[in-house]
Amino acid sequence: MPNANFRVPAPYNEPGKSYLPGSPERAALKAELERQSGEIVEIPLIIGGVEIFTENKIDVVMPHDHHHVIAHASQAGKSDLEAAIDAALSAKEEWENMPWEHRASIFLKVADLISGPYRAKINAATMLGQSKTVQQAEIDSACELADFFRFGVACAEEIYDKQPNNSNGVWNRNEYRPLDGFVMAITPFNFTSISGNLPCAPAIMGNTVLWKPSSTAIASCYVLMQILKEAGLPSGVINFVPSRGADISKYVLTHPKLAGFHFTGSTEVFSGVWKTVGDNISTYESYPRLVGETGGKDFIFAHSTADTDALAAAMVRGAYEYQGQKCSAASRAFIPASIWDEVKEKVEGIVKTLKVGDPRDFTSFMSAVIDKKSFDNIVGYIERAKASSDAEVVFGGYDESVGYYIYPTLIEAKKPDYESMVKEIFGPVLTVYVYDDAKLDETLRICDTASPYGLTGAIFASDRAAIVHMEKALCHAAGNFYINDKPTGAVVGQQPFGGGRASGTNDKAGSALNLVRWISTRCIKETTVPSYAVTYPYMCEE
Repeated sequence: MPNANFRVPAPYNEPGKSYLPGSPERAALKAELERQSGEIVEIPLIIGGVEIFTENKIDVVMPHDHHHVIAHASQAGKSDLEAAIDAALSAKEEWENMPWEHRASIFLKVADLISGPYRAKINAATMLGQSKTVQQAEIDSACELADFFRFGVACAEEIYDKQPNNSNGVWNRNEYRPLDGFVMAITPFNFTSISGNLPCAPAIMGNTVLWKPSSTAIASCYVLMQILKEAGLPSGVINFVPSRGADISKYVLTHPKLAGFHFTGSTEVFSGVWKTVGDNISTYESYPRLVGETGGKDFIFAHSTADTDALAAAMVRGAYEYQGQKCSAASRAFIPASIWDEVKEKVEGIVKTLKVGDPRDFTSFMSAVIDKKSFDNIVGYIERAKASSDAEVVFGGYDESVGYYIYPTLIEAKKPDYESMVKEIFGPVLTVYVYDDAKLDETLRICDTASPYGLTGAIFASDRAAIVHMEKALCHAAGNFYINDKPTGAVVGQQPFGGGRASGTNDKAGSALNLVRWISTRCIKETTVPSYAVTYPYMCEE
């Protein structure tokens, strides 16, 4: 073993590329989009490093061209999931005992492969399979994904560096072990970076993992599995098992060796997982760690002194980029009556200039929502608003003839508890409640209490006293809080992401706060000269 304390390279945020006309990155990505559009990939399970093709497969389609199949993805069943658990447990000892610098090296190489030779491939898979524009794919599947790995190993080093105090004749030291068992990661469709971080964060800390990607993001997740393999990740450390959620609940979450669960998705699903774990608590060998980021009803709250140009831009970008399918997307806004007409005019004027279309067309600002189920759910909110006396659709619409297109939609609610002001929609629908300027405090309370969520929120004001007052009033309303900025766009290493209340466990992805959940600490006390005394001085006769 080398006698040295190694230091990982200082982490940095991957610079985004511009993809301007004539740039080499634009040409490379256009060529890769064309290549991937012209093929159908057969995606296997990967268990213990072995590719397994099952008879049960699903089609992976482009949401913006839903008749265009880009992959057939094998689905894991009971025996496959059991084999994946066995593979994870078999790989555990070697992986957790691998010298830390070698684990770190693997993930640093993953970051460099993503931001280098695989950049166009993983961006193209994200654009085609998840209908992200070039800008949204670049900040997600290239930049943020690489950031998660670079900052992840740096945060792990930070944790390992923390050691207890000592006393004379005693050396205390902490050993940060992985959890005793395996970790299950279920990842969402909306961010390739989150899909990579959820299984890999526990793996960085020495855990072995089962990874169930979203059925609508399998294409980009499979590319990442190929990158992990090329970077030298040992077989069985991460086992790729696209499957039904019901089978995960039945065959994986009830396993006695379940040690942790890493999740991003709906509040309903995460609540069901907690119930499953609770119902089986007596069968586990340890208490499973449950870490989740779930739903949101993210807000923008404006004061009468807000800069209306900045506010309008934040409303458009915050609500409509990536079709409102970011966990942090603005879904409700509280605008004072004194500036509403001006803000509405500016928002509507901006939206009229934006193109909705195929992400392969680089002039598109946004594209299609992820699937038919999501499309139908969003359409329901729009149609009910049209029919309601408590709401008015200012602009918006939809069309599913080619892709699952929902156009930027703005609803003005006449009541602060109208359904689209309080329920999660996960689409490009922003609902505004116009409040009386004199009722600022009352409206702040409504913003804080009307929704069960607490993920992201933004306030806009020029008056510093108003900012202080609003920030305090909305203290628990958002885990990521923005002042004079849209409530989206958290950057790894700068704004650790997560929320409380019904939005999850607020374990802040991309930070040491998250990674510490995947370790079990052993404190070791070594006494250099043992004591032979049994009695204590106070026991002497006077």
